[in-house]
Amino acid sequence: MSSVKKVVLAYSGGLDTSVIIPWLKENYDGCEVIAMCADIGQGDELDVIHDKALASGASKVYIEDLVTPFLEEYVWPTLKAGAVYEGKYLLGTSFARPLIAKRLVEIAEAEGADAIAHGATGKGNDQVRFELTVKALAPQLQIIAPWRLWDIRSREDAIRYAEAHNIPVAKGNKVYSMDRNIWHLSHEGSDLEDPWNEPKDNVYLVTKAPTQAADEVTYVEVDFEKGIPVAVDGVKMGAVELLTKLNEIGAANGVGITDMVENRLVGMKSRGVYENPGGAILYYAHRELEYLTLDRATLHYKEQVAIRYAELVYDGMWFSQLREALAAFVDQTQETVTGKVRVKLYKGNIMSAGAQSPYSLYSKEFVTFEEDDVYNQADAEGFINLFGLPLKVRALMQKGQN
Repeated sequence: MSSVKKVVLAYSGGLDTSVIIPWLKENYDGCEVIAMCADIGQGDELDVIHDKALASGASKVYIEDLVTPFLEEYVWPTLKAGAVYEGKYLLGTSFARPLIAKRLVEIAEAEGADAIAHGATGKGNDQVRFELTVKALAPQLQIIAPWRLWDIRSREDAIRYAEAHNIPVAKGNKVYSMDRNIWHLSHEGSDLEDPWNEPKDNVYLVTKAPTQAADEVTYVEVDFEKGIPVAVDGVKMGAVELLTKLNEIGAANGVGITDMVENRLVGMKSRGVYENPGGAILYYAHRELEYLTLDRATLHYKEQVAIRYAELVYDGMWFSQLREALAAFVDQTQETVTGKVRVKLYKGNIMSAGAQSPYSLYSKEFVTFEEDDVYNQADAEGFINLFGLPLKVRALMQKGQN
């Protein structure tokens, strides 16, 4: 342990990461600890976090504003892919971790650090996401994961350690384990650990419970350019402003609540409740536009890619060759995903209310039930004969064997 002289710690300001600072200094011969807090829209009071890190023993604190790159370089590519883990989870924590770890690596290299440390537990997915990113970008750096090393086994243990080392401990009765950024808010633990328990309405801190949402329908229009959202209700916006606006609209209408039991990468199932008001609107609208602009073969193949893409993001393989290759495929499919989608929101529901695109593949001339001059219905007989030929040949073979 004495070989580590300088460590950059992923610092959140919470109990665990605050305790990690003195623990590192105590167990690595007084090593220097630099704290890095990533602002990805979690709403923390960053000045307090800065001072708390110094009070906990950090020699330096970096407060990094990463909200815009988070959306533009991680969220939007995943949205374009249509990637949803196990059909429900919009990957809010998953794609935040590679971004944070990438910045940790950059700071560690600039500071001449020997190691990176994080506060993820040995039971979760985040330890994998942090460490795979470090391995991909800076394999020479050591990785320290105190939860896999120390004797602290509970929040009570951590509080006792903090008090013994004069570390400020936040007061309050936080019921759930939560992770928040501009994209989502997750809740785990407490009564949610029993999958039979319905989430209480007071769980939701971002989104209104659907039963408490407005009684009127809300319409919202989203414009996309090559799969990227660029405007809400006709007003052009940057990524942060756009998602903030959709979060407000979605939250007021109770949309974007997901309750699921998911398969963690480490082998256990966990239950989480997620709030994704703006993200839910964007995923729905983006999908509606793809229905209009992608041909059948591309759309169906992209559905398969989306499943694998989501698994890679969930598993922390953001910087893998396969994820990058799939992203290249996705980018090509998005060349024509440009247009406008109108959705209707009502008490937790998102419904289609119209879509248009200059690249629309929908042709009323071909699909109409009225008389037309572009489609010869007699052609369908030959198509069916050829398409069904394998079925016919197999049936003849089976009859010949009887």
